[in-house]
Amino acid sequence: MNLSMTNNCGIQTLVLTTFLATLPFAVSRTISAQDKPAEAIQVDKQSKTVTIACKVAPRKLPNLSEIYPIEVVASLAAPKGQKAHETVVTFDAKPSDIHKALEGLGLKAGKPAKGEGAAAAGPEVKIFLELPGAGGLTRRIPIEKALMDRKTQKAMPPLKWVFTGSITKQPDPNKAETVYGADTTGTLIAIFPVTDETVFQTNLTMKDEPLIKLETNNKVLPEIGTDVQLVIQIP
Repeated sequence: MNLSMTNNCGIQTLVLTTFLATLPFAVSRTISAQDKPAEAIQVDKQSKTVTIACKVAPRKLPNLSEIYPIEVVASLAAPKGQKAHETVVTFDAKPSDIHKALEGLGLKAGKPAKGEGAAAAGPEVKIFLELPGAGGLTRRIPIEKALMDRKTQKAMPPLKWVFTGSITKQPDPNKAETVYGADTTGTLIAIFPVTDETVFQTNLTMKDEPLIKLETNNKVLPEIGTDVQLVIQIP
């Protein structure tokens, strides 16, 4: 056997073995370097914020014949979200987990309102949207800036937002088990007290609902499906 050929084969084998041994590491490095989706819920104790990954919601659902006025700010997407046809953004997190995140920052839920004459009670919070901006930067706006009156096209004036928490309900009357209501409806933030199965509400009442017909402000919001973040801040 030719000695030089043997040496060349040995070198080629060593190189191939080394390459195969490092391949899993290279693949792992490539995967880990990829952009990861934003966490569903992020808690920042220093800034006292809870941030929820969301998407700009469609205003027209294929199963509905018309576009309804906005009544909630954030909901699970259709078909899970009962009010997905009248929301600003959709999200995937459990409303009860968002409730727990606020409690973890020392906030205690109040009481949600529903129907005529009812008013929401609870500690006040600030609600913002973080939108993609130029150069990969984000810009934060008060949630009211994402809403406007359908007739006047004017932005929604500042509202008082309160952490009400959701009612619990008993899905099966024959069983003692109860569930967090907002987890079943998918509603996180309600503008009017049309439901008490939500986590946040405003100071508006049902008397305001016939007078205020809201639409999303397309001059502010990016296109439907864009990734944005909903920020709940404790003042």
